[in-house]
Amino acid sequence: MSNQQSTVEFGLRAVQFSRLTRRGILLGLSLPQLIVLAIGVLSIVGALYAGGGILLAWTAPIWLLSAALAWTPVGGRKLIEWVPVTFRWVARTQARQTVFRRRIVKPRPAGTLALPGDAAALREWEDPETGAAMIHDPHAQTLTAIIAVSHPAFVLLDPGEQQRRVATWGRVLATTCRSGRIARLQVCERTLPDGGSGLVEWWRSHGTDDGSWASNVYRELIDRAGPAGERHATTISLALDLRAAARQVRTNGGGIKGAASVLRQEMTTLVTALRAAELTVGAWVTPGEVAVILRSAYDPAAAALLERHGDIGRSLATAGPVAVAESWDRLRSDSAHHAVLWVSEWPRSQVYPGFLAPVLLSSGIQRSFSLVCTPIRSDQAARDIRKKKTELISDAAQRSKMGQIEDASQTAEYGDVLQQEADLTAGHGVLRYTGLISVSAPTPEELDTAVAAIEQAAIQASCETRRLVGQQAQAFTVAALPLCRTV
Repeated sequence: MSNQQSTVEFGLRAVQFSRLTRRGILLGLSLPQLIVLAIGVLSIVGALYAGGGILLAWTAPIWLLSAALAWTPVGGRKLIEWVPVTFRWVARTQARQTVFRRRIVKPRPAGTLALPGDAAALREWEDPETGAAMIHDPHAQTLTAIIAVSHPAFVLLDPGEQQRRVATWGRVLATTCRSGRIARLQVCERTLPDGGSGLVEWWRSHGTDDGSWASNVYRELIDRAGPAGERHATTISLALDLRAAARQVRTNGGGIKGAASVLRQEMTTLVTALRAAELTVGAWVTPGEVAVILRSAYDPAAAALLERHGDIGRSLATAGPVAVAESWDRLRSDSAHHAVLWVSEWPRSQVYPGFLAPVLLSSGIQRSFSLVCTPIRSDQAARDIRKKKTELISDAAQRSKMGQIEDASQTAEYGDVLQQEADLTAGHGVLRYTGLISVSAPTPEELDTAVAAIEQAAIQASCETRRLVGQQAQAFTVAALPLCRTV
């Protein structure tokens, strides 16, 4: 009780996330559920009119299967919702799209990222003014730039300073929402094997190498502990929506150069907002640094080597994986096995800033946490909120006519919609959040252990996680790579 009073006294406020919307088209039923239920009802009605009880017995497999598909839950989903996932997985398996092998004797086109799957369409263009690597996704029509940021230890700050930093970060997100040209914003926090360069640089800057006994001991400790350590790297990716910014792109000359000019404007705005939030802003990521990020994600064993020798591994033509094999619930690349978890439920109760500390500060586990923020324009957000309110009120009236009792989850969802409307009226932005955690390990056994540890850490953070199935390769490019993509 005293701890809670102290946090309130210093201005640290608890927050609560909106519940994941599971509302369907009618009475909480999704379109696939309504379709299979309609098939079942039509078979029953047709049997009763055509042949009575005998024909009803003959059609029993149809309406029983429809009821089972619509109502039976498996892994958090209804059976009918697993049908498209399973169908796509079987189709990709039959087409051998789950296995990738690089053709090492065949050169790749210049400017490509040498990635497998649907990410093979990504193209890289170096901005001549900033030197930043801009990633063009021709399918999603986005142009992405990546910036490195650093920050003080948030959990070590006093409650008042934490609340102030949370408020300034909220202004960064609000700036993104007001733009109208931003497709997505991705915050990616990765743990990487430390090759010892960070400790060496610290010793060169702060140490006194005078040949004394103390300096010799420090040097030996750095040489031994460096390769066994790990470091955290944080990047923020900004994706420009080329469709929404089509007029501005044409005004600036059109093509990729015009899009880059518009993206530079958004980059400048983002840097200003980040500095106002007291984040240490680094340089925009160059093509060579993008190559190192890609290589380190698919080949973690080479990450420390790439860090120690900064002049190798910086070619996009060879940055992608040599081989990738995707299975139902995991992925294997050059030197590691990977699994991607989806944060399916954020904390339902009120939590204080820093609630993700158990996940982000977990040691001894190589993982990447990506938070993909999709901004919603104010007018579109207002329309969506009005539509949700109308649907919730209509569903409540329909349930009342049918004699169904209103449960607490439906009441809580309606309260979330009212809170979103109040926040939008107060000038805040509306964003959709998607959290993904990619876990990597050298062997399948170590991967299972690491995934279990991350799941336990997520429980401590009051979050619910699910392992994605049938789409691990695509999810890995979203969770482990700061390319501002979606699953």
